[in-house]
Amino acid sequence: MAFSLDNLLVIGISSRALFDLEAEDAIFQSQGLDAFRQHQLENENTILKPGAGYALVKALLKLNALIPGHRMVEVVVMSRNSSETSLRIFNSIQHYGLDITRAALTGGAPLAPYLNAFNVSLFLSLHEDDVQAAINSGVASAMLYPMPPNAADMEQIRIAFDGDAVLFSDESERIYQQQGVEAFESHERENAKKTLPDGPFARLLRALSYLQNHFKAPDGRAFPLRTALVTARASPAHERVIRTLRAWDIAIDETFFMGGVNKSAVLSAFKPHMFFDDQHGHCLKASDVVPTGRVPIKQTPEQKN
Repeated sequence: MAFSLDNLLVIGISSRALFDLEAEDAIFQSQGLDAFRQHQLENENTILKPGAGYALVKALLKLNALIPGHRMVEVVVMSRNSSETSLRIFNSIQHYGLDITRAALTGGAPLAPYLNAFNVSLFLSLHEDDVQAAINSGVASAMLYPMPPNAADMEQIRIAFDGDAVLFSDESERIYQQQGVEAFESHERENAKKTLPDGPFARLLRALSYLQNHFKAPDGRAFPLRTALVTARASPAHERVIRTLRAWDIAIDETFFMGGVNKSAVLSAFKPHMFFDDQHGHCLKASDVVPTGRVPIKQTPEQKN
């Protein structure tokens, strides 16, 4: 019988996001494919160091041990490498004891067309074109920033999200950017009882919420996952967020309405395995203290061209 990915939380992650391959990428960029290929073949037994997405993947895979015989998470390595140069990746996966058995190796071709084939719920990469293409195709995706020094390795899985253009659409964010804070607050006050449209990570949040609410450890422990919303919104724009989450029947564990205050201190206290935001400036500051991924804005067909 074929194995189905339909009812699993599937994480697609590029090899550069899972492991530190920056030196190898530099060889590829400066010396070309042949030099990269030779380097990988000569070093295929040299174990790679963890990359920017390693901590989140490792934490999520622990969910498969929560209920014996019940698998919740599948991780697929998605790489532009060929199978010939990928053995080092699999050797490193085995070295760290990661429960990863599936891969898509495209030999230089874009990865985004294969996301739906693997039913990917979240795609993590350091390749901006692949991340943008994934967002355009409706898959939650983020481009990861370098790991901060001394990143916390919490036993409990922790994920933090920005609001507008991440969990919610960028509709309100566009008003703020184009017309200013007064127009934004007026718009949100007038639409306080109107649910915010879904953003690119809404489906992922629903999946995480479902896991939290429907699975418990056999020994009665709570589900080992905690979520946070860290948004620049403040009163009066907070009401629409609260009503939207209520309409979605989702209770985020911790919510912070920052009102424009730097998010880094709150994120440092929450210690997420990953924080998702849409703005480079916010991501740059956050990446100094926690693992961070930037969520690009979905492009229209006109913007793509």
